[in-house]
This record gives sequence, structure tokens and C-alpha cells, in this order.
Amino acid sequence: MKKPKLTRREFMGAAGAAATFLIVPRSMLGGTAENAPSNKLNIASIGISGMGAGDVNDVSNGNNMVALCDVDERHAAKTFDRFPNVKKYKDFRKMFDEMEKSIDAVTVSTPDHFHAVAAMAAIKRKKHVYCQKPLAHSVGEVRALTMAAKQYDVVTQLGNQGHSTESCRLLVEWIRDGAIGNVTKIDCGCSAVNSGLDRLEAVRTERPEVPATLDWDLWLGPTPQRPYHPAYLPGAWRGWVPFGNGTIGDWTCHVIDPVFWALDLGAPKTVQAQAKNWDSKTQGDAYPKGDIITFEFPAKAGRGPVTLTWYSGTEKIPAAKELEEGRKPVDTGAFVYGDKGVIMYGSHGAGGVRIIPEKAMKAYKLPDKTIPRAKEHHQDWLDAIRTGRKSGSDFSYGGPLSEIAMLGVIALKMLGRKLEWDAPAMKFTNCPEANPYVTPAYRAGWTL
Repeated sequence: MKKPKLTRREFMGAAGAAATFLIVPRSMLGGTAENAPSNKLNIASIGISGMGAGDVNDVSNGNNMVALCDVDERHAAKTFDRFPNVKKYKDFRKMFDEMEKSIDAVTVSTPDHFHAVAAMAAIKRKKHVYCQKPLAHSVGEVRALTMAAKQYDVVTQLGNQGHSTESCRLLVEWIRDGAIGNVTKIDCGCSAVNSGLDRLEAVRTERPEVPATLDWDLWLGPTPQRPYHPAYLPGAWRGWVPFGNGTIGDWTCHVIDPVFWALDLGAPKTVQAQAKNWDSKTQGDAYPKGDIITFEFPAKAGRGPVTLTWYSGTEKIPAAKELEEGRKPVDTGAFVYGDKGVIMYGSHGAGGVRIIPEKAMKAYKLPDKTIPRAKEHHQDWLDAIRTGRKSGSDFSYGGPLSEIAMLGVIALKMLGRKLEWDAPAMKFTNCPEANPYVTPAYRAGWTL
């Protein structure tokens, strides 16, 4: 997996006194009883190139890497070489069959279409899971993982590392303090173009040989069989509907996260997509180069309804009129509109959070910090495992956040139609033809 160009982690110390570890048998936390949780955790990683390599780096310090798994030996080679004595696998199912009792926790950093089957296999074995964003590839998968994490009582964390940053917490505190009054509108998005359109004809007509180092059938996982093409991997899979979730899937869990948290947005009641120069019926294998997706969130206790509009790729976020002339607007981030002002923030909620114009920022009396500060995102998960608490972005939070992206993808497939969403029933009430996309069928031999 390629690491997104704009992704960056902020390493921070926790505010206040350090948390005290609970010394209880590891078996109580889903691992072996041989060591207390204050000792090193035994960690396995599924998907270890690109972003996966970064995740391995962040969880291996101070812990035991016991298994590494990747279907592509060539792109995983650097990570494999870093851990010459660690067991190596292509198939995570074989890894669990052979090493289940030796594993306490698992990271999942595969392409989106593989998240659910790998994470669910770990959860059902009562292994703690860190899964890259978005949590899965469909609403149905997200719900299944969210419910399973609760059922099996494991510690989970979505890989939206911006959630653990200082500025994300500042945004939440300012909104809750009434810094801009009642929020009614959010314009947000990301300028990255995740689209396979330029390679669409190539994948339809070319039949290159599968590299000897790649298990193509296993890479496909639960998705329908199709011929190999280098246009799909590594990294470029995000631009292809069978494997990724486009730019909205890549960036929702970073960009929308701060306002999702601050406003307790929950599930939208409607979603509608627009895209220029793209036909979902003839070009639907690849995502468009730009899209605009509008979500309407109903009123909730303490706030009114909120309209959130997402801008991807070539469709740029409109700059707020309150922004001073000559000041650069965000191209990945958001403008948050309240009845008393506007806040602008950047990528991951970590690219700076400011009331605009700057004179309004200077006039604002900052509120007390009321939200506990977190350590680095992976460390937050590891500490949660050791102490038996919830992590900051566990699946009960990260699941509903991921669902927003999944609904946006379905709206693209129903281009132009305003879809009415019944979240508890997990169905669209006015567009039955959209409902099969909520939980797509798996290829034979694969199941959650």
C-alpha cells in the first residue's frame, strides 16, 4: 500500500500523569496467560508494505513481532528483511491456523476490499485489532466488524491517526464551547485524485503476466475474479471500485473525523452525488477524477440539522468569504460554518485549526482543555490493550465514521439521485436498487 502523500503523524506526550498499567493475566485481555499485559505484546501484521510498513514500525517498538503476512513478496521484502527471525506468511488464514495461541494483537493494512475478512478473522479469535481506514469496503462489512468487536470484547483502533492529535481535540472543544455558534454547514474534502479512469481501457484489453512474487488470486480475496493488471497495485487500487473507495474512502476518516466527533453527527438521513465527465454504467469500474457528495444530517440533542458537502479531486472546496484576501484556503480539510462565525482546519484535523478571519481568532477567549490528550495513535491502542480500556477511535466510533464514506460510494453508483437512508434498518427507503451495494456478495470460498 502506498502511503498517502499528505498523511503525517504527530507524536505527542500524554497530558497529565502517566496511566498506571493494570497487572492482570493476559488471558483476560484475549492473549496468553504467560505474561502480564505490562510486558511486551505479541503482534502479527497483515499487509506490510507502504502504510503497512509504517504500522509495523509503530507497533514493533517495545513489543514482539511474531508474524508478518503479505501476498506480494516483492513489495513486502523490506519489512520481511527487517525481521529475519519472524515467521512469514502469504495467507493470513494459515498464519492464524499455525500461530493463533502466540498472537495477542493484529494490525491490518491491506487494500480496503481485504480489511473485513482479515480483521474479522482476528476478532473471532479474540485478538485485538488495529485496522487501517476506512474500516471496510461496504456498510455491511463495517457493521459486522463493529458488532463483532463488541461481542468478542477486543480492543480495536481505526487507523485515522489524526484523531489522536492536539488540534483535533481543539476543534472539538471550540465547537462545543460555542466558538462559532450553532453549526449548520460544512464544506470539506481532499484534492487527491484516486481514479483509475486513465487506465480503464488498458485493464480491459491488456493481459500482462502475473509477477512470480504475487499471489494474485489471494490478493483478490472476496472480490470477483478478474485478470491481473499492474494498474491496480501497489497503491493505485484506491481508484478502482472493486478494491478501494476512491478519495472519499481514503480521506473521510481523516477530514470529517473532527466535526463527526464535535457535532456527534451520526448517520446521515440523505446522500446525493454529482460527478462530471463520468458515467457509472460504462466507467463504473473506476472512480471519477472529481465528485461532490452532499450529506444531510438530522437535528440531534443540542444542535440543529447539518449539511455536509464533500469535494474530491478536481472538485475544489469553496473558500469561505470570511477568508482574508491573499490567504490560502485549505485544499484538504474543511470550512465549518456556524451562525456566529467560521472555522477552517486542515488535513487530519491536524493541519491547523483557526477561526477566520484572523481578527476573530484573536478575539476568541480559548476555553479550558476538557478532552484528555492522547499519545501517538498506535501507542493509544497498545496502551488500551494493556490497561483494558477503549482506544480513542475504536470500532464503535470508527465504524459509523467509515459508513459515511461507504454511503458516498453508493451515491456515486446512483449518480444524481437523492438517497434516503434508514441507518438502523441499513437500507435505502426510496431506492431499492441501491440496497444490494450495502452488503455486496463475496466470491465463493470467502466469508466473514
